[in-house]
Formats: sequence, structure tokens, C-alpha cells
Amino acid sequence: MNLDDFSDLIERPDGGIRRDAEERRERLAVPPGALGRLDELGEWLSAAQASVKVRAIAQPKVVLFAGDHGVASLDVSGRPAGTAHELVRAVLDGTSPLAVLARAANVPVRVMDAGLDCDPELLPAEVVRHRIRRGSGRIDVENALTSEETAAALRLGVAIADEEADSGTDLVVLGDLSVGGTTPASTLIAALCGTDASVVTGRGGAGIDDLAWMRKCAAIRDSLRRARPVLGDQAALLTAVGGADLAATTGFLLQASVRRMPVILDGVVGAACALVAQRAAFRAPDWWLAGQVSGEPAQSKALDRMALNPLLDHGVHVGEGTGALLALPLVQAAAALAAELPERPEPTTPDGGDLPGVPGA
Repeated sequence: MNLDDFSDLIERPDGGIRRDAEERRERLAVPPGALGRLDELGEWLSAAQASVKVRAIAQPKVVLFAGDHGVASLDVSGRPAGTAHELVRAVLDGTSPLAVLARAANVPVRVMDAGLDCDPELLPAEVVRHRIRRGSGRIDVENALTSEETAAALRLGVAIADEEADSGTDLVVLGDLSVGGTTPASTLIAALCGTDASVVTGRGGAGIDDLAWMRKCAAIRDSLRRARPVLGDQAALLTAVGGADLAATTGFLLQASVRRMPVILDGVVGAACALVAQRAAFRAPDWWLAGQVSGEPAQSKALDRMALNPLLDHGVHVGEGTGALLALPLVQAAAALAAELPERPEPTTPDGGDLPGVPGA
């Protein structure tokens, strides 16, 4: 799969529609600027939907790609290596923070096993049937995937995006369920932004102590040595230091942009995949929103590079797409306001006639 092909397939949201939406906003009864960033979101949705009057977000969906990462065996994660299936099970059982919020908001959740390191019998068939491989390689000393596995994972992401667009999903909350995933994500961002390991190394969703942070920093440093020689080839980069779940997420983001399906990003894993996707297709980020600030330094680097300004900063770093899901009501509110607020009445004279010299009065 040649990721560069996506550059010709992805178009920006309609700029003419956005200008018309801005002009309509000027005519609304609520003064421009009074709604703050909700105005900007409403205009972005107009362009994304190619409709001056915004339609309600009717069929949002949470989409989660799951995988285990071999680098977690170095004790760089707050969770034991090979236990990402427990995160998946918590989502499926409705006991994780994301599952609770999704249930409260009546938003369906879809989970894909791209690279979990567990027996398939532990999870439902509709989850594990997507698996590319069992776990990913230890990226500080070996490739995460083979080139064939990377291509298969990218195709998986593309296929899932097509399925969601075809089923009527009009906005995706994108997240990940991984153990060790922030290490390859931070490596990708450091490589693409040209920074050192210490600048991007965070403490992950589960939190780690100082010794684990130093081990993680060393793992990212060693992984960067393997990433830099293949910086010019996004698929090769995902092969070297990514993972099946990261490659699938990258493919999903690219195809979602092709299908004009907006996406809310969550944390550092999604930001890393988005940065890889941007390298392949520079227009793609116009279809994405950054849901929240996760506290991971690598996420901030990536979002700055893509000029994406997070919607929320509540200190949520649990992962799973939780922070992005919290941003969904804000986007839905922007859509409702843009669609339903009335326009100001045209000025008239005291006798009911039009004011002279007032265009359109």
C-alpha cells in the first residue's frame, strides 16, 4: 500500500461553504463571538458537511483499535505486558470509564483487535477476527511488524473507515486500548518532529515512577535510532517502530478523511497516527479535531505540528478515547446552536416599511 496515494484522494472541507456559514453566523441573533469557540466549531462542521445550515450529529460512534506492544516487557508501562485484553474486556463489560460515558451518552462503541497478545477465545469473535498478529515486536531492537503485516493493518483501518461511513456514522470518537502503546507513539512523534527522546517521554495513561520513566526514555532513544533511517517512508516507519494497532489507526484516519467523516482524536497514540497520516496527506488534518490535552508531552508536539487546538483540558489521561468522548457534547452543542439559533429580524421603520438605504431591508 502506497500511503502517498491518499494525498490525491483527500480534499479539504468546502471553503466556500465555510465562508457562507461565517456570513450566516454574522446574521444570527446572538452576537458574533459571544459563543466563543462554539462558533468556530459550527463553521467547521458546515464545511465538513458541505451544508451552510449544520445538521445535528445523529450517529456518532466510538472506534477503538487494540494491541499489545513488545516494548512493554521492558517495564515501561504502568500495566503488565500482554494485558491489553483486560482493557478490552472492561470496555465490553461496560466497567471502564469510556464505557460508562458512552452508555450515558448513548454512543455505540466498536472495538477491533489489531494486535492483542492473548488467546482469541478470551474475547468475542467479532473483536478478534480483525487481528493482524499476536503482539508487536520490541521496537528498541527489532521491527514492530513485517512490511506485509503493516500493509494488512493499514488495509484493516481503511476497511473499518469505509464500513463506518457506509453505515451512516457521521462523526467518530477515535481511541486506543493498548499496553506499551505510548512508547511507539512517542517514538513516531519524536522522529517526525526531530526531537530527542527526553522531550517526548511521558508517564502514560496508567502512570509510571521515575525509574520506569528512565527505562521508557532509553527505549524511545534506542527506537529512534531505528526510526530515523526510514523517515521518508511512512509505511516503513510504522513497520519499524509502530505496531498493528497504530498502523490500523493510521489507515482509518486517512480513509475517514477520504470519506469526509470527521474524527475526534484522543491522546498521544491517536496524535502519533495522525502525524504519520499528515505526512502522507497534508490535507487530512482538516477533518480532525483534537478532543483533549492528555498531559503527554509528545501529544502536544504532534498537535502543534498539525495546528490542532484541543477542545478540552481537564487533566484526563486514562486513555481509551475517554477524553475525546468528553469533547463530543461540545461538538454536538456547536452543531445544535449553528442549526437552530434564529437570525436577527431585518430592521424596519416605525410604520413597518423598510429602512431606506438598508440593503435587503
